[in-house]
Amino acid sequence: MPLPWIIVFLPWAGAILLALLPRARLAALVNIGIASVSLLLALALLFDDFGPSGWTHLDPLNLPLLLVGAFVGLTTAIYSAATLEAEALDALGQRAYHAAFQGFMGAQALALLADNLGVMWVAIEIATVATVLMVAIHRTPAAIEAAWKFFVLCGVGIALALLGTILLYLAAQPVLGEEGLSWRALLGAAGRMDANLLNLAFVFLLVGYGTKAGLVPLHSWLPDAHAEGPTAISAVLSGLLLNAALHAVLRTKSIIGANPDTLPTGPFLMALGLASLLLAALALWRRADARRLFAWSSIEHMGLAAFAFGVGGAATLAGLLHMIGHSLIKSAIFFGIGQAAALKGSQKMRAIGGLAASHPWLGWGLALAIAGIGGLPPFLLFASEFQMVAETIGAHPWAVLPLGLGIVTAAAALIAALQSLCFGAPTPDAGLVPGPAAMVAGIAPLWLHLAVAAWLALAMPGAIATLLRDAAGLIR
Repeated sequence: MPLPWIIVFLPWAGAILLALLPRARLAALVNIGIASVSLLLALALLFDDFGPSGWTHLDPLNLPLLLVGAFVGLTTAIYSAATLEAEALDALGQRAYHAAFQGFMGAQALALLADNLGVMWVAIEIATVATVLMVAIHRTPAAIEAAWKFFVLCGVGIALALLGTILLYLAAQPVLGEEGLSWRALLGAAGRMDANLLNLAFVFLLVGYGTKAGLVPLHSWLPDAHAEGPTAISAVLSGLLLNAALHAVLRTKSIIGANPDTLPTGPFLMALGLASLLLAALALWRRADARRLFAWSSIEHMGLAAFAFGVGGAATLAGLLHMIGHSLIKSAIFFGIGQAAALKGSQKMRAIGGLAASHPWLGWGLALAIAGIGGLPPFLLFASEFQMVAETIGAHPWAVLPLGLGIVTAAAALIAALQSLCFGAPTPDAGLVPGPAAMVAGIAPLWLHLAVAAWLALAMPGAIATLLRDAAGLIR
């Protein structure tokens, strides 16, 4: 069996096993074991050949996202084992959580690896359903409402993406026949397809998958989903699902860009990206809930990445760096916020304060992560935003002002949140105080993510840099 197939089917087999395990502690350990093997298999892809393997395809664009996804999956599994007790789930709820987690991991891997447009659509829908189940797992009225909102809005998005997929197939069928849903075949034959159908397909696919990526106008599911599900779900939502959806947009963009008669796709991505950035930058100032605050930050950063891909040129590489940096740092933030909320008994901003004084390892780690997500050095988002702005100055000078205003406004809001959460007078611990081992297991993923994000920004290995440049070259 080809290695990419194993990476997809292993988590799904693990999901079935986890649904049957009666003991919560054993299920948590098995979940970590499956995630560990998945990461090792993803690393083995570095030594595999690029190209098709049946219904999957490995190339420089999906490989970095697979590696980041497997890494975040492992750290989230470790974090879950340390903190799931604080979520107050019953035995059935914990089994359902672990099974849905691995179901999601397999689906997002398939969404990245699929060489078939229809298979990718199905994979993203499976990932969505698994995430909806995890968001609703507390079964409170607020959690059920958030899950339904997530399901309905993303259902609209996935329906639009399906319509775009059908239109793309109709454009390809006269040229490709039965091969009309293969990414590789579509890319090779795009120049002979009907340009008007391709333009229409791109609009539906951009809005449809853009909904899953957290782009306006169908973005409002994201804050609710982050706020109501288990904290660990926020890490994989921001770190993995959004990337898988934006990756689908990039694949589509490359196909449309291969036809010289189609409309330029860049302005569409720039418009949605700027709108998402500016809306989120303002919304960040009015959040009373910590997890909702950083959910809006995810909308901001997906907007920045989409804008970079719209600008093109060297900004395409900046967009890829931004996706990777956001996955690493945002999931680190949710690890920290989850620990803080468990200690304080609330995820409200007013309940969390002075963490650097009362819980130094947690407080300083969270402070560094918030600084990193705000675009400050020495983390990866500083490098990506700097390159993004520099390329915009040369290619689209008119966009520098709204781009700069959005970045600065959002960064200022995040720095204000940093001061509120991490410094000042400590608030009392009113929640469940974890034991030393659980505390370490909950905080270690936060610091590990920060270390990797700083390492990639300051001393990225040449092989990874080359891989990312090759990936940028695939995006037209």
